[in-house]
Amino acid sequence: MADKTKLTRLQTMAKHGDGACENRMSRRQVLQAGFATIAAGAFSGTFDALAQSQDQREALQGMRAIDIHAHYFPETLLNLIGEEGKPFNATYRRTEKGFFIETPVWSGGPISTRMINLKERIADMDQQGIAVQAISLTAPMTNWGNAEFAHQLARTWNDEASAAHQAHPSRIVSLLTLPMLYPDRAIDELNRAGKLPGMRGVYMATNVSNKDLDDPMFEPIWTRIEDLDLPVFLHPVETVGGERLHSFHFSNLLGTPFDTAVAACHLIFGGVLDRHPKLRICLSHGGGALPMVIGRVEHGWQVHPEIRHTAQPPSAYLQRFTYDTIVHSRSIMEFVIKEVGAERVMIGSDYCYSMGYDRPVEFLAQIDISTSQRKMILGGTAARLLKL
Repeated sequence: MADKTKLTRLQTMAKHGDGACENRMSRRQVLQAGFATIAAGAFSGTFDALAQSQDQREALQGMRAIDIHAHYFPETLLNLIGEEGKPFNATYRRTEKGFFIETPVWSGGPISTRMINLKERIADMDQQGIAVQAISLTAPMTNWGNAEFAHQLARTWNDEASAAHQAHPSRIVSLLTLPMLYPDRAIDELNRAGKLPGMRGVYMATNVSNKDLDDPMFEPIWTRIEDLDLPVFLHPVETVGGERLHSFHFSNLLGTPFDTAVAACHLIFGGVLDRHPKLRICLSHGGGALPMVIGRVEHGWQVHPEIRHTAQPPSAYLQRFTYDTIVHSRSIMEFVIKEVGAERVMIGSDYCYSMGYDRPVEFLAQIDISTSQRKMILGGTAARLLKL
């Protein structure tokens, strides 16, 4: 009882953290108070946090918590940006505070070096209660140099991500990246990297240098992804809003969820989902604004006949997507689950950024759902999608 009281108190204290990778102490305290360690590749210490009864704990026993949304920057890729990206006005540097990247399309930093260090990553996963991460690249992606350099960036990341899996085969799987602006190269890389150990899907931006995903140039890529039966994880990189969103971090706070909604609607209205019925696409950040605006979108579909050329009403396509849990609100998460179904939702952390979750399993513990729904979100759906 004393340990349980201590755990509750420390969890309350931990909620005051900013969720960034640099905030370690409260997580260690939580670990010491109530979390168990990894055993046989599956984390078992999440169950006390997730379950309110012995029956629920028993029902959750043996489940792996799988994080569908976790980023990784291998040192080799960063050095490539710094050394060979100079002709494209790109730089990479490390400081005591973290590392910085500058490219023509995106600049950021300081980013925690935990994004690079696999040993620290595994330790963080243990503390979070995460058994498996599906790692992915993120901004600035690969489409800001010429064709050869874009392909080199993609190859480098894919090779290093596969190496990370091979170093930790029970803990890490990977989502490959592509030089999307060059479809022939993208398909070549898709065919090559799709065979690498640990590759379980494709990571793609919600737009590619302001080209939407229903652009005809991407059609051969969608066809090949469908043929290979690889799930796609969509993530905003260059978001909508322009100058109006440059203040107050609005490009992230607002641009990110709205860019996801725009991308999803292009996939719907542009016919990508109709032409490729086997495509499986996960929308980051709980689908962004899409679940909130789908009623308005559907009303527009009904009153504007000129756009009514999809096989189904827009709301029906909510079931064509899956979603992560990064919404930062219990009520919104419960709304998303109600709208799309718990079987379409998976844990995400956005490791290792401050806008993600430092404790993704604890967030799930707040959500008012059944034990069977909790099992699907905790790892059941992700295990099926990633073929784990």
